[in-house]
Amino acid sequence: MKKFITLLTLLPLTLLAHLDIAVSYPYIGALTKTIGGEHITTTVLAKGNWDPHFIIPRPSLIAKMRNADALIMNGGQLEIGWLPPLINRAGNPKVDTNAKTFLNLSHHVALLNKPKEVDRKDGDIHPDGNPHFHLNPQNILLLAGVIRDFLISIDTEHKAIYEKNYTDFSTAWSQKMKIWSEKMKEKKGLKVIQFHDNLAYFNNVYGLTNIGTIEPLPGIPPSSKHTIEIIELIKKEQPCCILHDVYHSTKTAEFISEKTGIKVVLMPHDIEALENISDLSSLFDHLTSAIK
Repeated sequence: MKKFITLLTLLPLTLLAHLDIAVSYPYIGALTKTIGGEHITTTVLAKGNWDPHFIIPRPSLIAKMRNADALIMNGGQLEIGWLPPLINRAGNPKVDTNAKTFLNLSHHVALLNKPKEVDRKDGDIHPDGNPHFHLNPQNILLLAGVIRDFLISIDTEHKAIYEKNYTDFSTAWSQKMKIWSEKMKEKKGLKVIQFHDNLAYFNNVYGLTNIGTIEPLPGIPPSSKHTIEIIELIKKEQPCCILHDVYHSTKTAEFISEKTGIKVVLMPHDIEALENISDLSSLFDHLTSAIK
């Protein structure tokens, strides 16, 4: 036993390392695990059916952050209300925003809908732009490359493995994107209503036109006045459907549907947002099949 322990102490640290990567959302966890493979574990802080804007910084999440070797966040201020307190309370320098083991994905993506000015009267807007960029499958491929480079930067020993895993993923994902593009081709130009504009990147890549939101302003519950205005807008513009997230009540959308005859379509935003969404592929399989 002593000889075995002595041998272990002589091995390079990188050969013994098994990185524990904390990530804010399930889609990031899936991407990180795909690229990292057996050399990492992922600790996902938020569940896929939760509202990504509002996560309670529970003590259990603080403990997970305290034990992490690195942190990958979505960014674009999507986690602004809950992740900073976790970072502060964890007291772990490895998840500090200035650490080399910290990655903000939004810094590597061109964000849509960046406001010219920020004022609270305009609702809960994101100063950096719309943060739901992962709902464009092209951005998923881009983010996979960003995560590959990040893992290599903190674990050079397994560079070749991370590169191979990325190449394999890129090949498979590119084939899937062709299928999704073909499925969505005939839907280009369709008008849609949303509850909240979390599908901006999905709509943009597939040519859907969002003509209004049930929220009068981001983060502001629908009023009776605004609901009536949306009903009148629907009657005038004839959109195909109401695209609705899974974490807000569909009560107002169902009321609007009854008054206008257009259907409400649940659009999951992340893995496990619905029971049949088990991975990234099934997420986009669902999204590209839901609008009929």
